[in-house]
Amino acid sequence: MRIHLDKRIIGLGGLVLLLSAPAATASSLENLARSLAKMRGEVETLQTQLDLEKEKHTSKMSSLNSQLADLSVEERRQKLSIEKLQHSIDKLSEGAKKAEQSGETLKPVLLAALADYKRHIQTGFPFKMEDRIKAIDDLVNNITNHLIDPNKAVNQAWSLIEDEIRLSKENGIYQQTIPLNGEKVLVDIAKLGTVFLFFQTRDNQSGMARRAEDGSWKYELVDNTADMERIKNLFDSLKKQIRQGYFELPNPLRK
Repeated sequence: MRIHLDKRIIGLGGLVLLLSAPAATASSLENLARSLAKMRGEVETLQTQLDLEKEKHTSKMSSLNSQLADLSVEERRQKLSIEKLQHSIDKLSEGAKKAEQSGETLKPVLLAALADYKRHIQTGFPFKMEDRIKAIDDLVNNITNHLIDPNKAVNQAWSLIEDEIRLSKENGIYQQTIPLNGEKVLVDIAKLGTVFLFFQTRDNQSGMARRAEDGSWKYELVDNTADMERIKNLFDSLKKQIRQGYFELPNPLRK
């Protein structure tokens, strides 16, 4: 009797095992389905992020291409400006040779070259304009009033124009008075060749010089923290004599 009962118990145990197997399988499938749904959601999220990054990249490349076009236009403008200055130097050299030490013959050639040079400054890069124009006016005054020998004046004019060409190749920090919000303000400026000019005020405001539609220049303050930090990094680097490398800056050429 006991043996027969044990067999029944064993049989029931096997039945329990057989009955529980489908339930376990169903639970595993349910868990797998949940895992797949979760993974599908994560994939969709990642795909959305990827699409957004692609859009950002496309937008950034478009912006960079636009800025590159602006820089190319400015580069051509600077090259033309330098060519004009070089032409002025050549004209002075030719005039000096033709004059053959004759001051009165040389004077009109020299005054014409200085007039061209002055117009170049008045319509060009807004770096210490008053000082540069004053240097020309002083030389013109000395020539006109016979206070300087014309041949010596040629050398001075030559030096001024060569300084202008060198100015287009130099980067550095200077001080300059600029019109800002209706007032004359002394600021620190970071000059990058004769293309970009950024400034910082004594009360830690930052800005840049931008060419207006009429060709004149205006000074604008930047109003966001990111651009202020970019300009600050530029000043810090120039103060440390770091004049080469990668700098991300606000674009004054952008309309």
